[in-house]
This record gives sequence, C-alpha cells and structure tokens, in this order.
Amino acid sequence: MSKRDYYEVLGVSRDTDEKELKAAYRKLAMKNHPDRNPDDEAAADRFREATEAYEVLKDPQKRAAYDRMGHAAFENASAGAGGFGGGFGGGFGGGGFSDIFDQMFSEFSRGARGGQADHAGNDLRYDMNVSLEEAFSGVQRDITVNVPVTCDSCNGTGSSEGSQPRTCGTCGGSGRVRAQQGFFAVERT
Repeated sequence: MSKRDYYEVLGVSRDTDEKELKAAYRKLAMKNHPDRNPDDEAAADRFREATEAYEVLKDPQKRAAYDRMGHAAFENASAGAGGFGGGFGGGFGGGGFSDIFDQMFSEFSRGARGGQADHAGNDLRYDMNVSLEEAFSGVQRDITVNVPVTCDSCNGTGSSEGSQPRTCGTCGGSGRVRAQQGFFAVERT
C-alpha cells in the first residue's frame, strides 16, 4: 500500500506555515489519539500517520527533502529506526506531543541563555514513554545518565605533566563543556 501525501494527511496546503502545520497536527492528534479511542485501530492508524507526517513536515530540512523527492527521500532512513513516526508503543508516538513541552520550555531556556539559538546538548538524549494520564498527574521518574569522567593523566588540561598546555578545541580552554537541551543543562569537565 502506498503512503498518502503528508500534506493531504494533515489537511494543509504545501505553502502552509509552521503555526498552521502544528495546529492541524494537534487537531488530528487529539481527535485520533488511542487514549481517546480505545479499541479503535483505525483511529490509532490515523494517529500514527498524522504523527509521521508532522515529524517530517515540522523539520525544515526533512520538509525540503520531502518536497523534492516525496516519500522516496525517507525510504532507507525509515527502515533503520522505525521511521520518523517512531511507531506507537503505549506512550506518545514519535514525540509529537513533546513539541508542546519543547515550546513551553524553549522560551524559558532562551531567556536563561540570553537568547542564544545554539543547540548544545543534542548529543544527550533520554527517551521516555509517558501516558496521557501520567503527564496530566505530573508523574516523576528517576533516570540514570552515563557521563564521561575526567582524564586522570592530564586533569583536563590536554597535555601531559611537564609539557606546555594547548588550548582544547572542545572546551576552548575553559575546562568545562556545557550541554543544554530545553531546560535541562549538564556541565562536565
């Protein structure tokens, strides 16, 4: 079975802006979400289809590739990681609803960083499925994040004992690397 056009799935035109795209997705997601339609596999399929379409069209690079080549642009990529929709496994599929939280906290983090638009921390990621009820009730969970340790031989200077230090290309000589994703920030040596 061939896939429907992503713009058709979301009911938007090809020249729609991000705001209209997000509104169209949210409307479909709320209408077809499996928590609102238990035992309705057709609604779950529509939810997955809308999430997959939104995941591609919300990203300017993916959208440009889709506009140029259609579904063929993602055929090899979708086989590796379950596609851009990410599937549906009891939580929110593909991170569509995570955009709500991204939007809320990105404004907070922009203020904390002085308006910088960098994407520090993109190498740090922790995926967690949360049901609609858990999100509403404010569930708290502990997670473990593995981080590298300080180098014992150079103590983070980048040079061996007795030699002239060089400025580190990663931290610029500060000795610390700060990674930030949303309102989470991790600083390491």
